[in-house]
Amino acid sequence: MGDGHETFEQFRMSFSYGSRNDLNFKFLKSLPDDESAEFFRLLLDALGDAYDTGGLDRLFDVAIDAQIAGYAPKPGDQPPRFLFEDGPCAPLTKPLGESRIGMLTTTGHFMDGDDPAPLGSRGMTQQEAIDNISDLLRAAPVLSEIPADADKADLRVRHGGYDVSSAEIDPNVCFPCDVLIDLRGQGTIGSVAATHFSFPGATSQGRLRKEVASWVERIKQEQVDAMLLVPV
Repeated sequence: MGDGHETFEQFRMSFSYGSRNDLNFKFLKSLPDDESAEFFRLLLDALGDAYDTGGLDRLFDVAIDAQIAGYAPKPGDQPPRFLFEDGPCAPLTKPLGESRIGMLTTTGHFMDGDDPAPLGSRGMTQQEAIDNISDLLRAAPVLSEIPADADKADLRVRHGGYDVSSAEIDPNVCFPCDVLIDLRGQGTIGSVAATHFSFPGATSQGRLRKEVASWVERIKQEQVDAMLLVPV
């Protein structure tokens, strides 16, 4: 506001691409003032308990419960635009333990030296991606190819729509490359495709639909029996 003051509504909205941008708490945009106020009360109460007990579980539970409340559909909401069947797009033709598994994620991972250069900006930072989210949501998607045996030190991630800090610490948070290798070692799956694929889901959905056919043809070259699809 012009006088330097802001309403509580403006405060909670500021965590979602606003002045206090913190994508871990952008769910506050979806909570009404009274529920947001109760979240902060519970959060501070749990923090006070943590001083005395050293336990953080309640603190985490309060934050997770609020995220669920913020993102869950509300009574009377319009049905989602996209509906999916309760099953795979196509049944497996062989046992999982004999199948070759690939991976496609919307996490925005790419290899060092193979920057997809969103908006023509090679080396765009995560903060710049957040700041330019409106333009990225209208931009054409780029599919990045990532060797399954790539050194994780050479793996990069950038996405304007979620906080990538955990993914930077451990890619397996949302790009479970090591998990697939472990499953292969356990015999749960037969083998892992040589190449995984990723793109940032914060992109033009219309342009994405135009790219899908060529992406499918590229993925088919990996001769996979099934694809692990990982959204964020």
